[in-house]
Amino acid sequence: MTSSILLTGGTGTLGRRVLPLLLDEGFTVRVLSRKAHARADGVEYVTGDLLKDEGTEAAVDGAATVLHLAGGAKGDDVATRNLARAAARAGTRHFVHISVVGADRVPLAYLRAQRDAERAVADSGVPWTTLRAAQFHTLVLTMVEKMTKLPVVPVPGGLRLQSVDPGEVAARLVGLTRGEPSGLVPELVGPEEYGLADVLRTYLRAHGKRRPLMPVRIPGRAGRSYRAGENLSVDGVTRGTRTWAEFLAVQEHVQV
Repeated sequence: MTSSILLTGGTGTLGRRVLPLLLDEGFTVRVLSRKAHARADGVEYVTGDLLKDEGTEAAVDGAATVLHLAGGAKGDDVATRNLARAAARAGTRHFVHISVVGADRVPLAYLRAQRDAERAVADSGVPWTTLRAAQFHTLVLTMVEKMTKLPVVPVPGGLRLQSVDPGEVAARLVGLTRGEPSGLVPELVGPEEYGLADVLRTYLRAHGKRRPLMPVRIPGRAGRSYRAGENLSVDGVTRGTRTWAEFLAVQEHVQV
């Protein structure tokens, strides 16, 4: 028996990995996007803007499940609240949501928005599942590419990462979507924990480059939070299997 799913963020880094998995599982998928797309490969595309609350009602109409992956630099709390309210009015039976490790601990505006988005889902009245994931390897790659263009690379002291492969996050989300609403499930992180300096050295070595690394201190409450490891997850977590070095080797076709 197939089920209808509204997928937000279906054209993003995570959504592009989730969509084919949903289709393989036999789901009927509707993708909400801010830009118009022609129907393709059995996928219905609808146009809307969650932050402006435009097209939201039509997007959730008839969707038994909402898989919410859309996000941006600002306004995720507002966008999620709009979507969750529409899902409640539409009688959606399961709202699956991706969030970020540290959303309830690290005092940054972006993470506070993720925390408030989680609360909007939990308070919506729709049965829900939320998965917090660590930073994706793809995001880390983008970050170090930009950092290593500088002649001297600043390295925030005490910043450690547990980056995870987005394909593993996609598979976990599809599994959760198949299951029953489970509330806040164990966080998903990568198999290793490493300092940012180690990440940068691995990248530079893979590209045969050399850059001096200059330690810098993250100021304020955010700095104290990162130095205390509040962006990390230790207990009761699910760990992926692909390391940062393995991901980088596949991306660059080099030995690291």
